Amino acid sequence: MKSTDFIIREIQSKDNAQMATVIREVLLEMGAPKIGTAYEDKATDKMFENFEKPTSFYYVIEHNNMVVGGAGIAQLDNFEGNTCELQKMYFLPITRGKGLGSKLINTCLDKAKAIGFENCYLETMPYMNAAQALYKKNGFVNLDKPMGNTGHYSCPVWMLKKL
Repeated sequence: MKSTDFIIREIQSKDNAQMATVIREVLLEMGAPKIGTAYEDKATDKMFENFEKPTSFYYVIEHNNMVVGGAGIAQLDNFEGNTCELQKMYFLPITRGKGLGSKLINTCLDKAKAIGFENCYLETMPYMNAAQALYKKNGFVNLDKPMGNTGHYSCPVWMLKKL
């Protein structure tokens, strides 16, 4: 299987249930807590509606008509400034190691920049080493403290990239 077997496209309402399953499966696989993470977010079950705003969007990765991953951009909550947040980036094992992470991050950041955002922030887990390596490879740097207030108190790794 190669990266050309996967399609990156904007989320549709019909994708909600599949994307919620992807998010929760990956969190459980990684041993993430269910509390204080996307696992319990109401938005996880309504990804299409949650990202249907002028300053936000969400892309899914599709393989054989199944949603197998995704990531999105939204205005950073409770923060003054032109900063967006890379949100809910989750990939099932079938998608990993094919360059799709960088491709999806760049798709998101290009659109975020076109909308007018100047910085992109993200939060992740300390033991998600592959994710952190991917973010660093794509120009994100570690921060000493969080920005804004996302409510994800179980995600103590904060990163930022200037767009």
